[in-house]
Amino acid sequence: MGPVGGFLSRRGLQFRIVALFLGLLLAVQLASLLLIGSGIERGARASVGEELRTGERIFLRLLRHNAERLTETARLLAADFGFRSAVASRDAETLASALANQAGRIDADIAVFTDSQFQLQAATVEGADRFLPLLRRMATAAVDDDQVVMLEGEPFQLVVVPVRAPLLIGWVAMGFRVQTSLLEEMRSLSMIEVAMLTRRSPETPWRLLGSTLGTADGERFTSKWIAARTAGAARRPADPGALRLHFDEADAGRLVGAVVASEVPLGRDPQQQAVAVLMRSLDDAAAPYRRLQWLLLAFTLAAVAVFAFGSVITARRITTPLVALSASVRRLAAGDYAQAVPAAGDDEIGRLAQAFEAMRQAVRARDLEVRRLAFDDDLTGLPNRERFRSELRDAVVRAGDARPPFSVLMLDLDRFKHVNDVLGHRFGDRLLREVAQRLLGVRRSGDMAARLGGDKFAMLLPGADGDAAGNAARRILHAFETPIALDDHTVDLGAGIGIACFPSDGDQADVLLGRAEVAMYAAKRRQLGVARYLPAQDGGSEESLSLLSELRTAIEEGQLRLWLQPKVSLASGRVVGAEALVRWQHPTRGLVQPMQFIPFAEQTGFIRQVTQWVIAQGAEALSRLARSGSDIHLSINLSVRDLLDQELPEKMQRLAALHGTLPLTLCLEITESAIMDDPQRALQTLERLHALGFKLSIDDFGTGYSSLAYLKRLPVDELKIDKSFVLNMESDLDDAKIVRSVIDLAHNLGLSVVAEGVETAKAWKMLQALGCDEAQGYLVAKPMPVEVFAQWMQQWAAPPVQQVPLDSDFVRLLN
Repeated sequence: MGPVGGFLSRRGLQFRIVALFLGLLLAVQLASLLLIGSGIERGARASVGEELRTGERIFLRLLRHNAERLTETARLLAADFGFRSAVASRDAETLASALANQAGRIDADIAVFTDSQFQLQAATVEGADRFLPLLRRMATAAVDDDQVVMLEGEPFQLVVVPVRAPLLIGWVAMGFRVQTSLLEEMRSLSMIEVAMLTRRSPETPWRLLGSTLGTADGERFTSKWIAARTAGAARRPADPGALRLHFDEADAGRLVGAVVASEVPLGRDPQQQAVAVLMRSLDDAAAPYRRLQWLLLAFTLAAVAVFAFGSVITARRITTPLVALSASVRRLAAGDYAQAVPAAGDDEIGRLAQAFEAMRQAVRARDLEVRRLAFDDDLTGLPNRERFRSELRDAVVRAGDARPPFSVLMLDLDRFKHVNDVLGHRFGDRLLREVAQRLLGVRRSGDMAARLGGDKFAMLLPGADGDAAGNAARRILHAFETPIALDDHTVDLGAGIGIACFPSDGDQADVLLGRAEVAMYAAKRRQLGVARYLPAQDGGSEESLSLLSELRTAIEEGQLRLWLQPKVSLASGRVVGAEALVRWQHPTRGLVQPMQFIPFAEQTGFIRQVTQWVIAQGAEALSRLARSGSDIHLSINLSVRDLLDQELPEKMQRLAALHGTLPLTLCLEITESAIMDDPQRALQTLERLHALGFKLSIDDFGTGYSSLAYLKRLPVDELKIDKSFVLNMESDLDDAKIVRSVIDLAHNLGLSVVAEGVETAKAWKMLQALGCDEAQGYLVAKPMPVEVFAQWMQQWAAPPVQQVPLDSDFVRLLN
C-alpha cells in the first residue's frame, strides 16, 4: 500500500487536516461559483426583464406610429375641399374613389365614411355596415389614437376623424389590420420574439394569429403559455406581468430552456380580446457569462488537485510522530487509567505525552466524582432528571417485544414556593431532603425515586400496571399526611401526582414523562391528589407541552412583555387608565400570540405565575407613571384559576406594597363565566379583594350567564360592555338599546361603565350621548409596549366629534 493509500486507510488526524484545508478551499470556491451563478441568474433575469419592458415600449411606439399615419391621412381627407364638396353633393362615386386613394397611399386595410348620424355612405370593404356601432362608440367615447379593436375576430388599429364644413357633416374611419409584418418589424428592432393571440370571448380558447417563431413553434409556445396562464404560474416579483415558461429540447424549435413571456394587451373590449406576447430566452441572455463559470470550475479542480497533494505531504509530517501515542490514547478512551503514558522525548510531542499522563492521573481521580455529579442530585442524594430519563429509556428497551408493564409517577409539591418565600431557601432545602426520605421510605424493592428539579419528583415502578401505580401514589400521599417538623415550624405536605403507564400511555421515555406531567397538572388543577393520564388532558398537542415547558423559563429569562391599552374618559377626553396585556417574545418562535399559550396556561394552572408577573410589572409601571405626574388606574385580567386561589388577596396586597402602589389604582377584571365556574369561592375571593381596597370590574358584560340578582351581590365597581354590542350599535338600533340599558343599570347600581371596541368617532359620540364613562378601543389606541405609553399620553388628544351626525332613530332613543 502506498503513502496515499495508508493515509486514506487510517482516517486519523492526517485525514482531518487534509479534509479541513480541502474543505475550506472547496467551500470558498463553491461559494464563489454559487455567487457567480446566482449573479448570472439575477443578471439574466434583470436583463430579460428590461429587454421585455423596452420591447413593450417599442411595440407600443410602432402602434402609435401607425395610429399617427392613420390619423394624419384621415384628417387630410376630411380637410380636402373636393371630398367635402362630394359629401355635400352626395356623390357616392367620388366619395368611394377618395377613400380608396387615401387608403392606398398608406396601405390601410379599411376606410369608411358615414354621415353625421353614422349612416354608411362609402367604404373600401364589403359589409362595412356591420362596423358602424363600433365606429359610433369610438367617435363618441374618449379612445386613444393607438386603440386596437377587434373586427370579426381580428385585431385592427382604427381611427375615427370628424368631417366639418364647418359643422359636423360626417365621420371618416381608417384602419390597419395588425399583421405578422408588424411583429417581424418589432423583432428586427429589438431581437425579441413576438406572438399575437386573440379570442372572441373570455369563454373561448386563445387562437394564434401570427408569430415571429413560425407556425409550428408559435403553436407550441401558445399551448405552453395558455397552460401556464390557466394554472396561475408564479409571477416574477420584479415584473408582475411576466410568466416564466420552460421548453425542453424535445420540444425542438427555436425556443429551448427557460423563457420569460410578457403580455401587452391590445384593445379594451372585454369580450373580443387580443394580446401581443413578447418573449425572451433566459439561456440566451446568460450564455456570455456561462463560459466564465466553466473557466472558474476548471481552475477550481486544478487547485483542489494541487492542494490535496500538498496537504497530504504536510499532514503526514505532522502526524507521524503521534502514531506512537495512539495506543495510549485508545487505552485512556476505553477507561484504562492504570498504565502510564510512555514518554516520547523533549520536543512538542514529548510534552504532549507528558500532558496525556497528567490528564490520565487527573481523569482517574475525577471520574468517580464526575459520575456522581452527572447522575445524582446534590441536595437530596436522589438520582437526577438525566439519570431518571436514562433508566426510563433502558426500561423501554428492556421491555422489547414482550412489553411488560411499568409505570411512571410524577409529583409536584403544593405551596412549596410559598414556604420557600416565607421561611427561606435553607428551610426549603431541608424540606426537600425530608420529602426525599419519605419517598425512599415508601418505595418497593426495585423502584427508583428521583428529583427532577425544584419541588418536582418522580418514581419509576417496574412491573406496575395502572392499579399498582395508583396504590403506590396513595401510599405517597398517606406518607405526606404526617406534617414535617423542622426547627420551630410544622409544615403540612401536599402534592399532585400524575401517572403514566407503559405501554398503554406511551412507548417512549420522553412521551411517558410528558404525559405523567400532564396528568400531574390535571391532579393539581382538580385537587384530586392522584390522576392517571388521559388523552383529553393533553392540551391539544406536543406543541402545547413544549410551550408550557418554555413558558416556565420565559418569566425568569425576561421573555414576557407588558403592553398597555389606554382607557379614556368620554366626558373630559383625558386618559384615566389602561388595561394590562401580556405578550411573549420567544427567542426562536418570535412573537407568540396570547391565544397560543394563555388557554393552556389556564388549563395547567401556570396562569397564576403569569398573572403574578403581570401584576408585579403593572404595579411597577403605575409607580413610574405616578412619579412622572400621570395619575391613572390599571386594569388586570384574572382567570378562573386566579379567582379560586385563596391566597390571591394576600399576594396582591404584598405586590402593591412592594411597588408603592395604592390598591385603589388597580382594577381587577373578571368575566361572568369565570365567576359562575365556582360562585361561592369566587365571591369569597372578590369580597376579600374589595375589602383590601382593590377595584373590581366585570369584563365582557352581557355575554355570560349571571343573573341580575347575583350581580347585585358582587362587590364590583365597574362594568365593561362587550365590544360586540359597541361595534354593532352604529348600524343596529337594538344593540344601541342594549348599550343604553347596561349603562343605566350600572349607574343605578353605582357602578362606572367602560365600553370596549370603540373604533369610530360616531361610536364615541353615541357613547358620550348615552352617558358612558370611559372608552377603550382602536379609535383611542391599539395596545402598545409599556415603554412608549407615557410618551403616547403626552401626544393624545380626543377626537373632534362635534360635527359627527347622529342617526335620527338614535336621537329619538335618547329622548
